Amino acid sequence: MRDYEEVTAFLGEWGPFQRLIFFLLSASIIPNGFNGISFVFLAGIPEHHCRIPGAANLSSAWRNHSIPLLQRDGREVPDSCHRYRLAAVANFSALGLEPGRDVDLGQLEQESCLDGWEFSQDVFLSTIVTEWNLVCKDDWKTPLSMSLFFVGVLVGSFVSGQLSDRFGRKNVLFVTMAMQTGFSLLQVFSKNFEMFTVLFVLVGMGQISNYVAAFVLGTEILGKSVRIIFATLGVCIFFAFGFMLLPLLAYFIRDWRMLLLALTLPGVLCAALWWFIPESPRWLISQGRFEEAEVIIRKAAKMNGIVAPSTIFDPSEFQDLSSKKQQSHHILDLLRTRNIRIVTIMCIILWMTISVGYFGLSLDTPNLYGDIYVNGFLSAVVEVPAYILAWLLLQYVPRRYSLATALFLGGSVLLFVQLVPPDLNYLATVLVMVGKFGITAAFSMVYVYTAELYPTVVRNMGVGVSSTASRLGSILSPYFVYLGAYDRFLPYILMGSLTILTAILTLFLPESFGTPLPDTIDQMLRVKGLKHRQTPSLTRMLKDGEESPTILKATAF
Repeated sequence: MRDYEEVTAFLGEWGPFQRLIFFLLSASIIPNGFNGISFVFLAGIPEHHCRIPGAANLSSAWRNHSIPLLQRDGREVPDSCHRYRLAAVANFSALGLEPGRDVDLGQLEQESCLDGWEFSQDVFLSTIVTEWNLVCKDDWKTPLSMSLFFVGVLVGSFVSGQLSDRFGRKNVLFVTMAMQTGFSLLQVFSKNFEMFTVLFVLVGMGQISNYVAAFVLGTEILGKSVRIIFATLGVCIFFAFGFMLLPLLAYFIRDWRMLLLALTLPGVLCAALWWFIPESPRWLISQGRFEEAEVIIRKAAKMNGIVAPSTIFDPSEFQDLSSKKQQSHHILDLLRTRNIRIVTIMCIILWMTISVGYFGLSLDTPNLYGDIYVNGFLSAVVEVPAYILAWLLLQYVPRRYSLATALFLGGSVLLFVQLVPPDLNYLATVLVMVGKFGITAAFSMVYVYTAELYPTVVRNMGVGVSSTASRLGSILSPYFVYLGAYDRFLPYILMGSLTILTAILTLFLPESFGTPLPDTIDQMLRVKGLKHRQTPSLTRMLKDGEESPTILKATAF
């Protein structure tokens, strides 16, 4: 029996049909570049200090000295969470005593910001932090909201992968896209932090889920040579394009509600793509729906100006496929055999670590030296050459060595950040960007690698579970950034060390470079260095190797 790529080889690799699918699926990724990372600007924390009410009737001298000063980065800054006890300050002011000369400020009792805070508007006009006072004793709510967003992404990735394998790539793509856009729009009208966070969780459920669905849909429709470009220079660069637009829009729109509205509207335009993006013929065939798959293939041939064969599946082949109609698969199939179980565990660790590094560095942008908008733009721009490098490596270098090299680069550079002298802050920013470059390249390649490791029958489920694992990493990433409040270099030390250890683990994965996509679990490549007990179905395939050299190649080391 011929495989799908052999059956559809007459379509060619890069006709009008493939170009349309390539660009439409890539364009559907642009809104994903907005969500999640937009939290850097939506929840920006401007400089702030305790509000001193006008009713306190303080002299100008005491009003200027009513906030304690702290040493931070070699300079004195006002305390963000305390003020001198206002009743005592008012008495001293009424008596005409001068601060520092008549009264020792170090001896004054302090109190919390009972009258709220005054926030600087030099960088942000308003954020959820300034609107709902998420500072001082409530500063834990900001990383919690970001983590809960990734909890939503985790749930969405976990569920959507199974739904996509059951109900189709296209259906799940547009349902999750609608969730992302609809709930983002509702967030604009949030009345309090709790409402914002609940909606943020629902946005997260659709955010990466549609990314994975679009990625798998394109992987299964496009030919092998185009598939690599799609996964690196396609969806990834369009994601980076959305990411680059984010700081540009944030620079001109500094009110968080208007910014969120502007970021949400492009998602509405993606609804029109429903009439142009087809279902995956490969998935339809795996479900035994051959007539529907043939209709899509014939439309593709017509668009490419190619006359399709009168019979794409000959009667005997069609009958053979029908008799072997794909049985239902579930998530436990990812653990069914020792081989797929080891691959699944290793992919989970790999995705989790890469996600910690990628989102940790992306969310750490406000803590870098320099302008937040410039740093945000640079953090997005550096992804473009990373994706180009990933594409080149995937084209010519085995997967394991490509991924391990990118991870070693990203991890080792982050460990050097702590060695940068304080007077070379720009060098520290450059090193962080290089680290982001390496980890981003790895993030791009891991999608391709994972999709090639898993067979068609559970591919979307396997990528979905791996993506779910990456959400566990992204849930932790805001707290990696939060550790920077105690030690500025601790986040880089942790992320760098984990990344290097994962690079070593990557070298033990199977190599998929130059092999056809597996269609069944028995056709999966074996994990390097592990003994493999042949299943009966695999033994039969090896015996039939002469009649089915393609299958024999797919089962080789």
